[in-house]
Amino acid sequence: MLLPFAAAPLAWLPVQTPWHWLVALVLNGLLIALAQRAPMLTPAGWVHAGALGTILWGCLGWRGWLAVVLYLLLGSLVTRLGLRQKQARGLAEARGGRRAPANVWGSAATGAALALLAALWPGSAPRLLVGFAASFSAKLADTCGSEIGKRWGRTTLLITTLRPVPPGTEGAISAEGTAASLVGGAVMASLMAALGLIQGWQTWLLVSLVALAATLIESGIGAALQRRWSWLSNELVNAIQTTIAAALALVLSSS
Repeated sequence: MLLPFAAAPLAWLPVQTPWHWLVALVLNGLLIALAQRAPMLTPAGWVHAGALGTILWGCLGWRGWLAVVLYLLLGSLVTRLGLRQKQARGLAEARGGRRAPANVWGSAATGAALALLAALWPGSAPRLLVGFAASFSAKLADTCGSEIGKRWGRTTLLITTLRPVPPGTEGAISAEGTAASLVGGAVMASLMAALGLIQGWQTWLLVSLVALAATLIESGIGAALQRRWSWLSNELVNAIQTTIAAALALVLSSS
């Protein structure tokens, strides 16, 4: 086995009771009501974020909830870096970077599913949380690579052919964007470790590298498939990327 895991459930996992879930629902409802003016999500996006927050608090307690809140904050900050320049070049995210419901679940559906599984099978929670951490680390890596690459990437190449393409092209990569992806994934993995969701430097390294690998795989999907199939939306590709990251982390951690 590559990484050690405790056989017993994690001591900090919340006890699954109706009262605990009621607290999760009320708390997230209040927090979303207070945060709706922040320029991170659309009104509908905030409602769905409240549902996601309830799931995370209910399954993983404040640790899992806070990890995803930090992901959202960091992702929103990175999206707004150089926003005026990206808007002028037609490369900015729609709605000024505000996330809609599809964006919320495209980024978080895999993590939410793993959180639910961890709550249902606490004995497997340590390993499932490696996949949980990898999914959000990969998404932050993707956001950092895309947003920084579009703004500061000097030479943008199509990942499948390595031919120069305009910034913002599906499947495009740059040295600056790839470096940003590596840093973004490592930062998110570090936050997951600081919150106790993953443990040990080996697990941190695995999650960080898987995040970068999944981001590069996503670029390959964008270049090979997304440019041909109109139904393959960015949100669906995001869901595929986070699932790939989680699957790689789960397989490699048990090999």
